[in-house]
Amino acid sequence: MWQPSDGAKKMAVLAVTGALPAASRIAARKRLLAALEVEKARRTDLLIIGHPKSGNTWLRVMLSRLYGFRHGLPAHLVVTSDELHRRNPAIPRITATNGWYSYEGAVGALLEVGAPPDPVRDKPIVFLPRNPLDIAVSWYLQVTRRQSQAKFELINAELDRPIDRRSIDRWTFVRSSAIGVASLCDFLNTWQRRVAALPNAITVRYEDLRADPASELARIGRLIGGSFTEEEIAEAVRFGAFDNLKQLEQAGFFKQKGLRPGIKGDPQSAKVRRAKVGGWRDDFEPAQADELEALVRARLDPALGYTEPARAA
Repeated sequence: MWQPSDGAKKMAVLAVTGALPAASRIAARKRLLAALEVEKARRTDLLIIGHPKSGNTWLRVMLSRLYGFRHGLPAHLVVTSDELHRRNPAIPRITATNGWYSYEGAVGALLEVGAPPDPVRDKPIVFLPRNPLDIAVSWYLQVTRRQSQAKFELINAELDRPIDRRSIDRWTFVRSSAIGVASLCDFLNTWQRRVAALPNAITVRYEDLRADPASELARIGRLIGGSFTEEEIAEAVRFGAFDNLKQLEQAGFFKQKGLRPGIKGDPQSAKVRRAKVGGWRDDFEPAQADELEALVRARLDPALGYTEPARAA
């Protein structure tokens, strides 16, 4: 029997709640979308956990091409949950979540250390950390130039210090806002602890995925019980290369809104923007960079590998 896709279910929730007063709309959307998020996580075959702008979409693009190339599916299809599985049940469901903000926090609650047993806890899970300073710069552009009003409204409603995304500047966002660098460090520390306690979870750092995508894709494939040929992995890596994805985005190749520029004609609003490891330094004065690095050293778990000695090594 036909069932609506996960994407269609989400759009239906947004549509039926759109006319409600703000407080009622936010409460209804958080409750209903949280239920959908948990349902997806319990059905998925691979759960990717990463803060926005940590490479979640890039990894999904490569995994989609990996399976699409094997099964002859169009290259423009990018999985968000069940899209490829609905076309071919041999392809696993792949879901990405931050497990932190608003309704996505419902999945995070299931994976807290010491939480009651739940099917999600035994799923193959990839935790995708990235240097919080690189996240912060791209996160600022995501919030101010790309993020949908519906998603921003839900996130902002939970902040102790809500932000005005129309006027906040980069430095204030990164250094002082409730979703700036300090919050990013808390996110990474929390998920580092949670993942360490889960039976089928691995950590794949964004920087390692950039340095050797073929090896990391093969490792993720083994996690979900897949074995891929060198040709299949090479095609996924080729397709996911920065220059190729940038050209495809500019050409309007992808149909999904999340893979198109947020503001037409504004290169800063592109999904594929820079993808540079350590590129955050280009956006700050030396004194500001020193202050941000000191904050990360003081707040972030060194085991994640983003303290100054680890980067120099």
